[in-house]
Amino acid sequence: MARSRPELRRVGYFGSYARGNWGVGSDLDVVIVVASSATPAARRATEWDLTRLPVPADVLVFTEDEWRSTLESGRRFARVARDEVVGVYDRASPHIASE
Repeated sequence: MARSRPELRRVGYFGSYARGNWGVGSDLDVVIVVASSATPAARRATEWDLTRLPVPADVLVFTEDEWRSTLESGRRFARVARDEVVGVYDRASPHIASE
């Protein structure tokens, strides 16, 4: 995906899979951070086909600026993101996972 999507900056997951308490019916909560996007935030997930994953996935797509603002916001999701997101791809260091 990273080779075909140059705007991709980071990918991570959170929720029950990150906490290790997933079960039958759990979905994978994915965070994708892109450099920028002209697509409204509410529609960005439709641009990412994750149907090849072995479990259903809920996808949240943020621009880098939105992600930074989200982490700094102090809202509940900011705390979840800081505490739970497991990084699986970072364009700056694609050979190592990071937040």
